[in-house]
Amino acid sequence: MTHTARRIGRTLALVLPVVLVLSGTLAVTSVPWAGRSTESQMLTASSENVSVRAKSRAPQDILRDQLLTELQEKDAGTALTHLQRAVEERPSLARHCMALARALGRAAVDRYGPTRAQTFSRPVCDTSFASGVSQQTQGS
Repeated sequence: MTHTARRIGRTLALVLPVVLVLSGTLAVTSVPWAGRSTESQMLTASSENVSVRAKSRAPQDILRDQLLTELQEKDAGTALTHLQRAVEERPSLARHCMALARALGRAAVDRYGPTRAQTFSRPVCDTSFASGVSQQTQGS
């Protein structure tokens, strides 16, 4: 009796996975999105429905957005410190440092006014922060 039960168990162990895989495959092909055409179905994304790929942003643009957010949430001194650290960590950002510092200076004038914004000035990026403050003050 045990020999027969063992034999049935082995047979089921070999046949059952095959049956489950085949039934799963048949279930997937019978769903409405598979279509009923005679051509072979490929389950790939259609190029017609693909959304436009987001453009990758330059590191200096990402850094500028982070620094301007930090200026709004904390203060200009903290943003300038992080600008200096970012340039030290990534020397490739050095050529953008003056533009970033000027943008911080202009944003500081918008937030604090020209007199208080000038108090945050530091020699980061050849005093470009102060230059941005003065440009924004003259433009206001």
